[in-house]
Amino acid sequence: MAKKSKKQQTGGTPATVALTAAGVAHTVHAYDHDPAHPSYGEEAAEAMGVSPDRVFKTLVADVDGALTVAVVPVSGTLNLKALAAAVGGKRAVMADPALAERTTGYVRGGISPLGQRKRLRTVLDDSAAAHGTICVSAGRRGLEVELAPADLAALTEAVLAPIGRG
Repeated sequence: MAKKSKKQQTGGTPATVALTAAGVAHTVHAYDHDPAHPSYGEEAAEAMGVSPDRVFKTLVADVDGALTVAVVPVSGTLNLKALAAAVGGKRAVMADPALAERTTGYVRGGISPLGQRKRLRTVLDDSAAAHGTICVSAGRRGLEVELAPADLAALTEAVLAPIGRG
């Protein structure tokens, strides 16, 4: 993976601004998004040449009436029961996409766990801890940010829990 200097970085999204402001080491990866691709996350993994186990998707769910962010590998799916349990809830369902977009300030396929308009409680799949760095959306389609899972967890105040299914 090619590292980009700050001058070469493509960005300026709320997510990249938050990372820079926090002084967190990160690398921004830009690629040409194909609107016809069936999976935003798999497209990102392919475009960057990164294992889908290291590229994480950001999903917004409704847990007992409260929007909650789930960050899971693109190689798997979200276990809604496990997500609810991770935050002490009883029931989780996927949030309405329009509500997720309005609340986070990002568009579907570009929702980042960082720099959201309204900070939502966040759960990061515990498989992230097995990697030195992971990639998450940097706030728009075709833009990913690579950072240490511990930094992502600290910045989002995320709970680490087994919420993904492979």
